[in-house]
Amino acid sequence: MRRTYRVVVAKPGLDGHDRGVKVIARALRDAGFEVIYTGLFQTPEQVAEAAVQEDADAVGLSVLSGAHLTLFPRVVTELAARGLDDVVVFGGGIVPDGDIDELKAAGVAEVFTPGAALDDISTWLERALDEREQAADTG
Repeated sequence: MRRTYRVVVAKPGLDGHDRGVKVIARALRDAGFEVIYTGLFQTPEQVAEAAVQEDADAVGLSVLSGAHLTLFPRVVTELAARGLDDVVVFGGGIVPDGDIDELKAAGVAEVFTPGAALDDISTWLERALDEREQAADTG
């Protein structure tokens, strides 16, 4: 890891199931990330504002309610509206395989579905952020 990255993890929308996002937050913390969990029932605007306030390098979203096609792109849009186009957005939850390409086209860098290994998530995020840093240094 090139430096300690700051990651905001959030539960946008009305989904009240937070066990998974808490497991992810702990795994990322244990992998060396600084993690800020925003809590339940966040609006996309609140998630974006948290990213601004926390100077986040990445935003991780968790949705189990089926609203991922609405909420994930809205968070990406809200981040862009605040000049945070370089923040890496990733998500997880109950996301059908057929929706993943649509989410990626909307600016979500990666989507993890149930059963994804915690090490795979933290390794992917570290690599994605290191590559972003390297591109910024050379570009």
